[in-house]
Amino acid sequence: MERNRISNYEKLCQFWQERFLSLDQEFLLKKLPCMEDEGEYLAVTYYQRRYGIHRKTGQIVCLDTPEKHPCLSEGIRMNLYNLCWFSMENAKLLNRWVPFRDVKNASPFTAAFQRNVLDPFAATFEHQVDLLKMAAIKLGGKPLPQGDAGYEIPAFSCIPVRFLFWDGDEEFRAQANILFDYSVTDFVHVETTVTIASHGLERLSQEAGLPIAGSIF
Repeated sequence: MERNRISNYEKLCQFWQERFLSLDQEFLLKKLPCMEDEGEYLAVTYYQRRYGIHRKTGQIVCLDTPEKHPCLSEGIRMNLYNLCWFSMENAKLLNRWVPFRDVKNASPFTAAFQRNVLDPFAATFEHQVDLLKMAAIKLGGKPLPQGDAGYEIPAFSCIPVRFLFWDGDEEFRAQANILFDYSVTDFVHVETTVTIASHGLERLSQEAGLPIAGSIF
C-alpha cells in the first residue's frame, strides 16, 4: 500500500514536470518576483532553502548543495511546479490576513487543516516558546505583536505566512493559528496552501530540534 502511494505521488510529480516544460520560462521570470534566472536553472527559495528547476528537463534540485542533489520530496516538488503553473499574471499581496478557513475555496479542508496542521503545531511547541522564536528567526521570520510567539515567515518571497502561537498553562492547552494573505490563491492552488503550512511546521520543528507532536499532511 505504501509503495503504491509513493509511486502515485511520483507519477504526479512526473506529470507536473512535463507540464512545467510546456510553460514560457521567460514569462515565468516576469510574473514571479520570487524566481531568478540562474543559467540552466530557474531558482526559487522555499523556507530558506534554494531549489532550482532545470530549464531543459524540469528536474528540481537543491542548489544549496555543491553537487546539486535532486530534490527527493514529492511535496516540495509539487509546490514548486504548482507555483509555476497556477500563479496569475499581476498577482500581488493584499496585506489582508485570513485564517485558513477564510482562504478562497478552503472550507472543505478546514477540519483536516486543524487536525493535521494546527493541532500538531500547538502540541509541538507547548512550553517551548523560546525554541519557536529561535526557529522562526532562522527561517527569516519577522516578529508580530500577536500571541506569545508570532512571526511572519516567507515560504516563498511572494507568499509570506504568519505563524501564531499561544502557550498553554494549567487551565488551557497551547493554541496555534496560521494566517495567509487573501491573495495566496492567486499564486498557488488552494490545496497547495495546506502543504505550504505543513512544510513550514516541519522546518520550524527542524530548526528548533523538536519532533513534531502528532501526524501532519
